[in-house]
Amino acid sequence: MYNLVISTIWQGLLWSLMALGVYLTYRVLDIADLTVEGSFPLGAAVAISMIAAGFNPWLAVLGAFCAGMLAGVVTGLLHTKLQIPALLAGILSMIALYSINLRVMGNKANLSILRMDTVFTPFMNLGLSKNEGILVCGLLVVVVIVLIIYWFFGTELGAAIRATGFNKQMIRAQGVNTDITVILGLLISNGLVAVSGALVGQSQGYADVGMGTGTIVTGLASLIIGEVIFGTRSFKNCLISVVLGSILYRGVIAFVLWLGMNPNDLKLLTAIIVAIALSLPLMKNKLSAKKKGVA
Repeated sequence: MYNLVISTIWQGLLWSLMALGVYLTYRVLDIADLTVEGSFPLGAAVAISMIAAGFNPWLAVLGAFCAGMLAGVVTGLLHTKLQIPALLAGILSMIALYSINLRVMGNKANLSILRMDTVFTPFMNLGLSKNEGILVCGLLVVVVIVLIIYWFFGTELGAAIRATGFNKQMIRAQGVNTDITVILGLLISNGLVAVSGALVGQSQGYADVGMGTGTIVTGLASLIIGEVIFGTRSFKNCLISVVLGSILYRGVIAFVLWLGMNPNDLKLLTAIIVAIALSLPLMKNKLSAKKKGVA
């Protein structure tokens, strides 16, 4: 049970970086970006390929971050410069990334780095078990990244990106080039998603071209669960809620698997969880209205 709890928490932490990327597009920019379904396996493919080629694991994570940012820029250019709707722009990038990911992995559907060093190896060398090492490393990475995101979006540029999603016409009237802020938002978002893919790939010991399937739904599930349960009182609270929501979502998945649920039904369960979470605010409003009516 101890190992199950620890593995659930570290999975939630590593996937929370992807959920943060989804939060930046879905909530901050008000864009439904499907690029994440391609940039997540892109991050894993780049990191695993670099490690297999002999690069330092942390350098591989940096390479994955840069690759993810590039994918976000492409989607941003398709949306802002070619005037393609954001949803379609993300779909185009996602489709293109499938072939690119195969190329990155040497035209192989999967690539393994078993028995090779990863970013988690130094922590395991300290005497920690594999699960404990990944947990400690994942926690440190998430804390650092959340602090950087919180700082950046408190700057003038970060505030401009947030304002773009809130009211594009208003911020444009202030002289801000909204094309640039949208592209920057997508760049940061997909960079985070790629880092998540890189860390998840290293924790599993391999990259697979299909590991991004359903990523957007997983991110939305973590985001909605976190917002509903932990609230959205401030930007800092939102970031923490997304991380905790990701851990809680992984906890639900682990619990139903522990009860004996068929793993093939996980996508169906995820869809149901997201549907319930999205409908909770409406249910709360209806209950409040009924209580006021009775009163």
